[in-house]
Amino acid sequence: MTRVAVFGAGSWGTAFAVVLANAGNQVSVWGRRESLCESINAGHENADYLPGLRLPDAITATHDPAAAADGAEAIVLAVPSQSLRDNLTDWAGVLPNAVPLVSLMKGVELGTTKRMSEVIAELTGAGPERIAVVSGPNLAREIAEGQPAASVVACADEGTAARLQKLCHSPTFRPYTNNDVIGCELGGACKNVIALAVGMAVGLGFGDNARASVITRGLVEIARLGKALGADEHTFSGLAGLGDLVATCSSPLSRNRTFGEKLGQGMSVAEIAGATRQVAEGVKSCASISELAHRHDVEMPIVEHVTKVVAGEMTPKDMLFSLVSRSAKSERW
Repeated sequence: MTRVAVFGAGSWGTAFAVVLANAGNQVSVWGRRESLCESINAGHENADYLPGLRLPDAITATHDPAAAADGAEAIVLAVPSQSLRDNLTDWAGVLPNAVPLVSLMKGVELGTTKRMSEVIAELTGAGPERIAVVSGPNLAREIAEGQPAASVVACADEGTAARLQKLCHSPTFRPYTNNDVIGCELGGACKNVIALAVGMAVGLGFGDNARASVITRGLVEIARLGKALGADEHTFSGLAGLGDLVATCSSPLSRNRTFGEKLGQGMSVAEIAGATRQVAEGVKSCASISELAHRHDVEMPIVEHVTKVVAGEMTPKDMLFSLVSRSAKSERW
């Protein structure tokens, strides 16, 4: 039985631990709070993030990073993207050498505008053959419940991608492989920002035309940035692009869509963030994605407008009408 460590006991980290356990692996989950780890071990439930769901017996939790990593043949990183750098700095001495490092994180680092794989490479010294990304329509609750889902395992090394594909292929979770790490990461990070915009439209009471327009134009923005950074444009029509975007923008289970909906209803960023333990990655990453786009001279008006709303410089209603009233120009779909 393969031993896998998952660093992060939030909803998605826990759900992926369930996938790994259902695929026949022994899974050790590292949690930031010792009390949560004790609760998981005692009751086989992560009551804080996935209440009411019994976790497989093959999952154990620990607050000790060395214990979590001990004997692991793969390390899965599932912490909030903006805390990855600090966490990896703390874990530098305990992560095993030569094993794959798998990112479940969907964000772009503030200040550096680095993708998560770039942060991992910088702090661990791991080469691209060891760093992989899992992305796709990943609504944690559905996956943890065993509802059918597919996703993408992306790595520059096809052998590593294939190995990880087998590691997380369960009866209800179908992973595909891809070598486009850049495209998969950008799709996962940017769709959160687009979901915030869709949520605002929902919160304001707008209908399907507005939502579909934001989703479609959002996909164009994501692909535009991806092309500038060297991604494969085909990635954005697949699970890590369109699939993830549709799920995140459409489902009430989506943290970013829900966060945007509350913004549209008039709540402030501070009020919404203070009412939940869940992290809406788009709220933090919108500024860094906007900066990344500017650095590469890429036009991303939805991302720019969402960034202004999050910063308190624009209301959700003004944002949506500003997007629609922008001067028209000749542009394909």
